[in-house]
Amino acid sequence: MAVSAVPSSAHPPLPQASQEEKLRDVSQQLEATFLAEMLKSAGFGKTPDAFGGGSGEDQFSSFLVQAQAEKMVEAGGIGLAEQIFTALKDTSDGIS
Repeated sequence: MAVSAVPSSAHPPLPQASQEEKLRDVSQQLEATFLAEMLKSAGFGKTPDAFGGGSGEDQFSSFLVQAQAEKMVEAGGIGLAEQIFTALKDTSDGIS
């Protein structure tokens, strides 16, 4: 049984719109991750000393902070996603 390699030209490139959608999605995810880290550094998600939720709250607070960061990005964010998207798009345009 012989297996031949499929040339890369056999796979058509992704349509431009879907490639841009993927780049925008990745850019927004990166901005959300960045914002989540900034929120954690600012003290969001810390369990209060009095009347805290205990170990369960400590375990799931990172999910809450990540969800808050994602909502911030959906509302317009800080503009980081657009900067990342532009840089990725320029880079991918140069490669294609």
